[in-house]
Amino acid sequence: MIPARYGSTRLKLKNLCLIGDKPMIAYAIAAASASKVFDRVCVNSDHEIFQKIADRYGVDFYHRYTPLGSSETKSDDVVKDYFDKHPDAEILAWVNPTSPFQTGDEVRDVIDYFVRENLDSLITVEDKQVHCDFAGSPVNYSKEGLFAQTQDLVPVNPFVYSVMVWRREPFLKEYNEKGHAFFCGRFGTFPVSKLTGLIIKNSSDLMIADYMMRCQNGESEGYELQYDEIVEDAI
Repeated sequence: MIPARYGSTRLKLKNLCLIGDKPMIAYAIAAASASKVFDRVCVNSDHEIFQKIADRYGVDFYHRYTPLGSSETKSDDVVKDYFDKHPDAEILAWVNPTSPFQTGDEVRDVIDYFVRENLDSLITVEDKQVHCDFAGSPVNYSKEGLFAQTQDLVPVNPFVYSVMVWRREPFLKEYNEKGHAFFCGRFGTFPVSKLTGLIIKNSSDLMIADYMMRCQNGESEGYELQYDEIVEDAI
């Protein structure tokens, strides 16, 4: 499912903001469809305006209960609602519009890993080799001795949320017992690319993404590493 809440607060109508020449949600739909791993791709929204988007890009639409679109709504409840209304869904993947640079190949890799490892829940992450503190204390380095080189650090794994996946039975069992189930059963993570790790939360993120998408679309041959001319003298 491609979630599309109508009343986003930090960035109004975020999913319909243009990146390049397409609404942001279109890139998630394209990635999910191109992955070729799903029986069904469905835009899941609290507002019927997204029916037009689903129709435009040839996917299904689910109009969820409107109160499930409020800023107080928890993601667990959205997943539970979808499972309840779609009893044929054994594995549900949340393909997030906030990561417009994810590709169909990457989505397929995530789902393949989920199935191969027999997981019950999964969230994508980014591997980052940087010095990190939490609540003022070192996470992956020591303040004693020489300053550690970044390549020697154990990576930290901030969540990217580009794809999140759950297996039906473990999710519903834990939700019914505890009222939440995001990390149900056997939980795992999957590292995605740095580009996918660009998450759209506000207008600054959107501006960066739009600029990058326009550059990417204008470069038919892809990026090629180049150096300043003095490098030839050094070589």
